[in-house]
Amino acid sequence: MKAYIFPGQGAQYTGMGLDLYEKSPLAQEHFEKANKILGFSITDVMFEGTAEELKQTKVTQPAIFLHSVILAKVLGDDFKPEMVAGHSLGELSALVANQVLSFEDGLQLVSKRALAMQKACEITPSTMAAVLGLEDKVVEDTCAEVDGVVVAANYNCPGQLVISGEVKAVEKACKLLTEKGAKRALVLPVGGAFHSPLMEPAREELAAAIEATNFNQPICAIYQNVVAKAVNDPVKIKENLIAQLTAPVKWTQSIQQMIADGGTEFIEVGPGKVLQGLMRKIDRNVTASGASFE
Repeated sequence: MKAYIFPGQGAQYTGMGLDLYEKSPLAQEHFEKANKILGFSITDVMFEGTAEELKQTKVTQPAIFLHSVILAKVLGDDFKPEMVAGHSLGELSALVANQVLSFEDGLQLVSKRALAMQKACEITPSTMAAVLGLEDKVVEDTCAEVDGVVVAANYNCPGQLVISGEVKAVEKACKLLTEKGAKRALVLPVGGAFHSPLMEPAREELAAAIEATNFNQPICAIYQNVVAKAVNDPVKIKENLIAQLTAPVKWTQSIQQMIADGGTEFIEVGPGKVLQGLMRKIDRNVTASGASFE
């Protein structure tokens, strides 16, 4: 089966989407629509902005979403997903691609998600750290030993787990994990503790917006971050999307389940190649490539 996967925050780069805008009238139409919906010219930042400008949360999340979703749209009849998944923010891109959400509603939710997360980041000094070379259980148990909020947040691939929480708790966990043999335990340059209990204010704010949005029946199953299994029921999809902000991204488990359910060809739709790299570490026996529009 053919699986399409959609990247999350961190995949952005200057010039992203410009080739689509220049080559496809359909892409141009959607980018211009996005500028109107967002109330500022996101295309200017995507096509010509600095890395620093692209890093603003209100820009980053809509930019990655737009690149992914518009690329899927311009692929036209070539885009025939049999299963989809998205990493964190990418889950919203996947929901537009499998027709659960309209382009307009998806973009509105992404924008609200970005602003709600930014606000939550400003309440408590918080961060995330990448931990390499340890078993998941060791990382989970170590986080549980630390005073303060620190949790496993992103299960990216075997031996690569991201933790998230209060700055001091994350720093303490990194020290302990290094002592326990981690190849690296490195604090990341992010503005907050995504996928942790510290995102509760953002979860509450986004829940209201999600509840008020129409979710259609999907054309194929989405493997959601929170449950790491196929979901087809729009009511359950909403619940899982709301839970996602404070729950871990079970990416390794999602991909393993997609393979177990028959996924053989994985195509990353959006900027960068982060997910293709993770695919090779999760299972080398399946093909992983990036979608391209000529």
